[in-house]
Amino acid sequence: MSRKKRILLLATGGTIASKRSESGLKPQITPEELLHYIPQVREICEIAAIQLLNIDSSNMEPQHWKEMVRAVREHYASYDGFVIAHGTDTMAYTAAALSYMIQNSAKPVVITGAQKPIDLENTDARINLLDSFRYAADDSSQGVQIVFDGKVIAGTRAKKVRSKSYNAFSSIDFPCLATIQDGNIMRYLPMLPFAEEVRFYEKLDEKIFLLKLIPGIRPDLLSAIFEQYDCIIVESFGVGGVPASIADDFYRLCRKYPDRPVVMATQVAHEGSDMTVYEVGHDMKKYCRFLESYDMTLESVIAKLMWILGNAKDDGRTIDQMFYQKINYDIIFNETRAGR
Repeated sequence: MSRKKRILLLATGGTIASKRSESGLKPQITPEELLHYIPQVREICEIAAIQLLNIDSSNMEPQHWKEMVRAVREHYASYDGFVIAHGTDTMAYTAAALSYMIQNSAKPVVITGAQKPIDLENTDARINLLDSFRYAADDSSQGVQIVFDGKVIAGTRAKKVRSKSYNAFSSIDFPCLATIQDGNIMRYLPMLPFAEEVRFYEKLDEKIFLLKLIPGIRPDLLSAIFEQYDCIIVESFGVGGVPASIADDFYRLCRKYPDRPVVMATQVAHEGSDMTVYEVGHDMKKYCRFLESYDMTLESVIAKLMWILGNAKDDGRTIDQMFYQKINYDIIFNETRAGR
């Protein structure tokens, strides 16, 4: 008879651990209390718990991702898997960030949470947490994933698409890795062993600016943005382009700061970018150094650039090479489109 897997719960707060206060829901439930609500989990695995953070996920910052990575790294040899209880609002960002900061992990790092606190009678918290331990304790699980509402989503492919419903997350332009129903894990993609050893990263460059285009946008702040940030992500209207109202100033600043990475992303959730389609994108890409997000989620683009700019010098590769490197299913596109 095989031994039970040892899983470490890292509690960070969020709705799953919240109770009502005079000013609204506030994280107050300890990890030990979380486990009290799912006593059947003891039949699945052995569990230890750490209160790593106790915050609303709206307050999640890159420094907190570093704390999570540090906790997983310090306990990696002692446990078979990890479950992180997290708020839903920034869960997709955290899942993407950990996908880049914890690479080639043969042990699963599962992120979960809930739309309602675990102490309520009607809540999704208990099943999400129980499913996460079940998935983390399975022999075939590895890498960084979100487990939520019976879906297993690659850490780089998740997006919160509903603010209140239990089916809050979707896997964007990529199939769920598995589903969990009645305690059974049904896998849709095989988990192939990693060719390299697990690697942890704790360096991030947080000086990333997201420029969201709106109709009538003006160039007034562009100079300050290029001066103060190490990378600019343009969240365009559709497949990618820069409107005429800021195009001249944008072109001038790209030429003034030739080493400043500029990335074209899109406000559209599905099907990604392609700057070659329209004149407003084609001409700008022709004369400026643009990277394209293609089918990556915006959360993954932001997290990946923080990781790249924090580690590119030590890694010895170019920013372009690292950006188009496929990590945890983050980018699935025709590589000839990137000129490779």
